[in-house]
Amino acid sequence: MRIGIPREIKDGERRIALTPDAVGALCTQGHEVRVHAGAGLGADFADSDYAAAGARMVSNTAATFDVDLVVKVKEIQTGEWKHLRPDSMLFSFLHLGGDHIMAHELLARRITGIAFETVEDASHRLAILGPMSVMAGEMAIPIGANLLMTPNGGRGVAIGDACVVIVGAGNAGAAAARTALALGADVTVLAPVGQKLALLAHKLGSSARTIAISPDALARAVDGADLVIGAVNIAGSATPKLLTRAHLRAMGPGAVLIEICIDGGGISETARATSHSQPTYIDEGVVHYCVANMPAALPRSASIAISNAILPYVEALAGKSLRQAMRDDAGLAAGLQMHGGRVTHAAVAAELGVAYFDLDPVLFSC
Repeated sequence: MRIGIPREIKDGERRIALTPDAVGALCTQGHEVRVHAGAGLGADFADSDYAAAGARMVSNTAATFDVDLVVKVKEIQTGEWKHLRPDSMLFSFLHLGGDHIMAHELLARRITGIAFETVEDASHRLAILGPMSVMAGEMAIPIGANLLMTPNGGRGVAIGDACVVIVGAGNAGAAAARTALALGADVTVLAPVGQKLALLAHKLGSSARTIAISPDALARAVDGADLVIGAVNIAGSATPKLLTRAHLRAMGPGAVLIEICIDGGGISETARATSHSQPTYIDEGVVHYCVANMPAALPRSASIAISNAILPYVEALAGKSLRQAMRDDAGLAAGLQMHGGRVTHAAVAAELGVAYFDLDPVLFSC
């Protein structure tokens, strides 16, 4: 199979989906892997590393998209979708619910879209999104500590003295809680009653407050909070708007809000996506950090983590028919969001306002 690895063009995106070692494994299996020249430089992988692994280095965007399977990190950007060959496969973060125009362009081209963010492992955990969420959660605390400094718009509170509120108890929320506690912060985690909250409560013990989320509990927790972290993920769906302007005003001037879940829209009604080049803005006196690709700031580690997570799935997609790959791995099938011009993920279909089609009939009919 012909596999393409484009150079990422999203603001600040320095990751690459596959390392030279992973590309070497695919080439050994007889696949042609095209890598855009310079695609790995941001993660400190030289073109010569990919060439030595057997990759075909190409110097234009069109060549990396004119393949059977495109493997990239971030969702398709404006200007990229037109390079996708109709009926080809795209394996990346998709975030289709957040960009209806792009979603419909991909549907019109009958792209087979397999989303990193909904691929599961055998235990129904998010196999690819999970490692990135952990990284983002760990990063959120030092970023928040930096933004709390007065020169950066914060109220001048050290993280060890800060009141930190984390909304969400999944991978990102748990990682943020552990990191904040390690630095001495006063930590409260709010999340729906369920296994994730119970497990986190057990792991953190009495060192942090773990609270079932409700409107009253949330209002009490964020009142006067120094740092609030939104870490809510609902696969394929928009993030619920939990924080109002009134909540932000209650936090007070110089407080910080970090929206890890901004790809889904964020938990605050004031949230809007920012970038690594312009990461913050102030609204209601609160410093907002809403960078959608936080782990891109650690591109080497993040690229290795992504590559390790996705290589088995890329091997399956390249080595089998799509139908067989989906039948052999229910976790990979959970990532299939569109095929043959139809949406095959119920939550994504609801977000886009289009019909949802069961996976099996779609695979057999297209």
